[in-house]
Amino acid sequence: MKRLISLAVSFLILALIYWQIDFESLLEVLRNCNIGWLIISLGMIAPLIMITAWRLQELMPNRRGLGFLEANRLILASSVLNMILPSKMGDIAKAYFMRQRGHLEGALALSLVVFEKSCDLLSLLLWCVFGLIFYPQPERPWWLWVLGGIVCLGLVTGILILASQKVAQAFFILIKKVLPKKLRPKVVKLQVSWGEMHDYFWRDRAQLTKIVLTSIILWFLHLLQIWLFILALNASTPFLANLALSPLAILAGLLPLTFGGVGTRDAALIVFYQPYLSAPVAAALGILCTSRYLLPALGGLPFLERYLRSVKDFNSFETK
Repeated sequence: MKRLISLAVSFLILALIYWQIDFESLLEVLRNCNIGWLIISLGMIAPLIMITAWRLQELMPNRRGLGFLEANRLILASSVLNMILPSKMGDIAKAYFMRQRGHLEGALALSLVVFEKSCDLLSLLLWCVFGLIFYPQPERPWWLWVLGGIVCLGLVTGILILASQKVAQAFFILIKKVLPKKLRPKVVKLQVSWGEMHDYFWRDRAQLTKIVLTSIILWFLHLLQIWLFILALNASTPFLANLALSPLAILAGLLPLTFGGVGTRDAALIVFYQPYLSAPVAAALGILCTSRYLLPALGGLPFLERYLRSVKDFNSFETK
């Protein structure tokens, strides 16, 4: 039922967007796109997936039998679930899959995925802060200052939680007090996994540095891809502005309101890129950004059945 509601919300937001803008202009933008830049930008999807798969291999203790091809299949299969489940929960389901395949114990599998997603989020916030610092327009709208403050706070808090076990434990204690009782057991599981993750990954500082740098480069390439989408639409946005604005749109898509972020991400792109892109171009950019998630999901469909067999009991997933 929740999935149907999120799908309905996505369609409602898209309907409102396309009702407000000139739909013919949107089609004209898509028809006249630069094919060369479009091929290059969409072609980045494959190497981005492969880099992510390589990072997953590097995260595994002694590789634990996770081959490069299997890592790619795992990421593609989780991409399918990410289109359905809210807030990238398909990536969390990946931990259960790795446990069922015998690659890792339950707690360590969840720890690994939590650390992977933490690196992704902090890398995204880092580039957003960098773009906001060097934002090309001297007069910034008030909402950009507000969002910038929230992003900076999130980045600093995330780094402290990742670096300090004491800060992390204090954070989890606070979360357990705020959340409803029915959600507290899940927070406890995450708290245990986080502690194990911290102990494991901070043992090898060289490996930790390699993973963090890989994540930062990976997300630079993700944001570069979005900037190339803009070029493919025969439009222009300063690259530094794109570093600031595209992460905000991605974060909007993570809100557990819509189907795979469709709708909220599109609306955010139209609002945030208003100084640089017309509404039809920004709406077309939203379609291309959705393809970043849709194409890997389509590529993961052949592996979905085997994946679903492993995650059918995901709701009862317990760390062991």
